Amino acid sequence: MTIRVLVVDDHPLYREGLVAVVSTMAGAEVVGEAADGADAVVQARRLLPDVVVMDLHMPGLSGIDATRQIVREVPSAAIVVLTMLDGDQPIFSALRAGARGYLLKGADRAEIERAIAAVARGEAVFSSAIAGLVLSFFAGGAREEASPFPALTPREREVLDLVARGLTNAEVARRLCLSDKTVRNHVSNVFSKLHVRGRTEAVARARDAGLGSPAAGAGLR
Repeated sequence: MTIRVLVVDDHPLYREGLVAVVSTMAGAEVVGEAADGADAVVQARRLLPDVVVMDLHMPGLSGIDATRQIVREVPSAAIVVLTMLDGDQPIFSALRAGARGYLLKGADRAEIERAIAAVARGEAVFSSAIAGLVLSFFAGGAREEASPFPALTPREREVLDLVARGLTNAEVARRLCLSDKTVRNHVSNVFSKLHVRGRTEAVARARDAGLGSPAAGAGLR
């Protein structure tokens, strides 16, 4: 049986490389490509792949939210995450969303091929670099409850969570009983500490870490 694979990554060159890897893999074929989470969901519904190789940090609908939707709408598709994000929160968020595998982008061709074959068989597979974190997750260890973005203050994290839910600065200010200027300062500090260039990227990072609401989006302005 041929494994039908959908490749999802917003970087064209990396996506092309993944397509080349899967195309030369015995017993597998690439049935589609997507450059963002929203298109990944559309393609998964249309193509009904056996495996989706999913990046996490993408514009618009994040890989976490796309994984959650695909698992719900195309339950026969197994998701293996392939990303640069190696922190606790992205890993746990991906697992909660329904991913069966999690690899880092440093993985070589053989590791990627083994992961695709494994999740297609219904197995779970994880990069050796994060195996300890995954074991802690399934064991209910303290890492699962670790706060995302430890560089942020509790207030900054609260502001980021509300921004990721789609609230504007003015709405955040009203919700937290703060001045507009104070909220702007918090948002600016969040951007600086997360090393992001703007609101859209900050929201994507926040949702990848499990903050905000999957339905949010109105606050990206």
